[in-house]
Amino acid sequence: MKSRNEVSAGGVVYRRAGEGIEVLIGKDAGYHRWVLPKGLVRKGETFEDAALREVEEEVGVRARIVTRLGEPERYIYTSRGVRIFKAVHYFLMAYESGSETNHDREMEEVRWVPIDDAIGMMGYQGAKDVLARAKAHLSGVSTQTPPDK
Repeated sequence: MKSRNEVSAGGVVYRRAGEGIEVLIGKDAGYHRWVLPKGLVRKGETFEDAALREVEEEVGVRARIVTRLGEPERYIYTSRGVRIFKAVHYFLMAYESGSETNHDREMEEVRWVPIDDAIGMMGYQGAKDVLARAKAHLSGVSTQTPPDK
């Protein structure tokens, strides 16, 4: 079986909503699952630039990168007889401007939801884990295991 590597970048866009935090998620038009915006990194593009571009294209908003959300999410899948080794670099992003109504055709729906609800809505475990890291960062709680003494 043929194989290839793919590198993508995406973001967890957040805003404060009263006492809580909302994040922007989209329902993938092809798989009909709730996902985080992400896409392939173009040749010569940084992970950060790709993540910002994909967020604007897919969910219609501009954001500012706050921090990288840990190591890339890695998974393997098969598409059209090709084995894909995927790495996705996610960034925590603060909402700046724009409207989710300007999303592209890759998303059938885009909405702001409380971060805890979003974790439960995600269609893939990797996205749930990324949102949990974002929540921990925004709460000021580290998800890193302390080193052995």
